[in-house]
Amino acid sequence: MKVFAGNSNRQLAEAICNYLNVPMGKASVRRFADQEIFVEIQENVRGEDIFVVQSTSYPTNDHLMELLIMIDAFRRSSARRITAVLPYFGYARQDRRASGRTPISAKLVANLITRAGADRVLTLDLHAGQIQGFFDIPTDNLFAAPVLARDVKARRNLENVMVVSPDVGGVVRARALAKRLDCLLAIVDKRRERPGESEVMNIIGDVEGKECILIDDIIDSGGTLCNAAEALLNNGAINVTAYITHGVLSGNAVERITNSKLQELVITDSIQPRSDMVTAPNIRVISTAPLIGEAINRTSHESSVSSLFD
Repeated sequence: MKVFAGNSNRQLAEAICNYLNVPMGKASVRRFADQEIFVEIQENVRGEDIFVVQSTSYPTNDHLMELLIMIDAFRRSSARRITAVLPYFGYARQDRRASGRTPISAKLVANLITRAGADRVLTLDLHAGQIQGFFDIPTDNLFAAPVLARDVKARRNLENVMVVSPDVGGVVRARALAKRLDCLLAIVDKRRERPGESEVMNIIGDVEGKECILIDDIIDSGGTLCNAAEALLNNGAINVTAYITHGVLSGNAVERITNSKLQELVITDSIQPRSDMVTAPNIRVISTAPLIGEAINRTSHESSVSSLFD
């Protein structure tokens, strides 16, 4: 087993290697003067079980091309098996045709990864579970819920906690966390007037006197969560904390979170945190390295990955 990484999330890749107690694979991923990507594998990988850690986060297209070119380099170097480890799978929100004459980009990206030469995919909290079916190779979708649940249990009195889904579409995810924590569930009913904007309409459930935990897979602009937090507090919640797997936080999202009524935003390191996220007073990052590292170890030894979530 050898673990390599592109340039998107080296910190997480190094933490995964530390968990596995293996050295980071030696590879050079650099740019020519015209910004073409060049990859050189600097050690023998013939017959090896290769894991390439690369989040396709901003700049999404650059990091995606790095992944595809690295996979091609390993395939041409006679690696025995290549697993693409995507802690964050970009383009996942384009998983269906929401209107006429639009693409299903998540399927296109899945095809690209498969045709580049990947033998299997390991990812974390896909935006839509059915994306696993877009790949024609074995795909394991890990869940961050165990990591998030442990953090909640360590910091909260569960008797007074209520898990809240920020929209109707996230109810399944919120219900799963509520079941793990053995606590109640509420739902924020919202209406999105246009992309990137949302208006909270109603709270389904009694949040009076509760410590509310908002749960979602992606935070981008932060508008939905900030509106939801304000609505929950207006309905009697004591405080509101958000647990989100993928901290995209584009534009002025960090400033919006800092100035919001959220007590805390907890994100994972599936996307490498920027400096403004690290220094923000109410944003905290927790690591998924043990989860992903254990999944890599089990994949390499052909043992069960799904049992991680039993």
